[in-house]
Amino acid sequence: MRTFRSVLTGFWMAGLLVGTLNLAGCGATMPTATAGSQGDIATASDESEVRKRARIRMELASTYFSQGQFTTALDELKQAEAIDPSLPDTHEMRALIYDAMGDAARAEANYRLAVDREPNNGSVLHNYGWYLCRKGLYPAADAMFERASKLPQTVATSKTLLARGVCQMRAGLYPEAQVTLARSYEMDPTNPATAFNLASVLLRRGELERARFYIARVNSRDEQITAESLWLATRVEHRMGNREGVRDFGSRLRSRFPASRETNLLELGRFDD
Repeated sequence: MRTFRSVLTGFWMAGLLVGTLNLAGCGATMPTATAGSQGDIATASDESEVRKRARIRMELASTYFSQGQFTTALDELKQAEAIDPSLPDTHEMRALIYDAMGDAARAEANYRLAVDREPNNGSVLHNYGWYLCRKGLYPAADAMFERASKLPQTVATSKTLLARGVCQMRAGLYPEAQVTLARSYEMDPTNPATAFNLASVLLRRGELERARFYIARVNSRDEQITAESLWLATRVEHRMGNREGVRDFGSRLRSRFPASRETNLLELGRFDD
């Protein structure tokens, strides 16, 4: 079992096309069966004390990372490596930390080391793919997502497809993005990020009824509604020539998010922004 899992966050907000990829949680890594275990399934008791102490440090590093305490996370990672230099996932963890700290050179170096060390690890490829996408290296990112989607990984394949689809949108590959995001939606229709992005690309491609359907899925639950989702719904209705729909969603946008960028665009009548 992998120590890390990748989670896409903030993907259906206004900044969703430049969203971030965050590490969340650090599950216990089960040890592999050792020589003399007679082929038994590995259990917690098979884990050496050294590996157990190192793993606990890695779990702490992941926890601190998820809390935004990057320096402390890096310190815990260093202690884990000092205890057990053979501990897996350290390059991936280090890359994520340096990436979050804005140290692109160290992040890139460690992503490369992580991929070299585990070329068939879907989670590593997913994380590196999103890193490359945020750097604007779209062909390289797409290749990583393609590989990741075909391999076992702790992040759901639907999320890898979501990341790939968003990256394709950023690259201007809208037909490809539509196909990819539709596949992601088929795998997980409950993810509002996928529905939002799919509605966005469908609006861009002029498939208005389908865009209306997917953004309605997002706005159907109060906890999912944002200024961005209401604005997208407003833009769909505007493109469809539905003045009543524009008034309805526009009123909701003004009421709930009066100081938002989207409300300002509405007041200016800039429906194409």
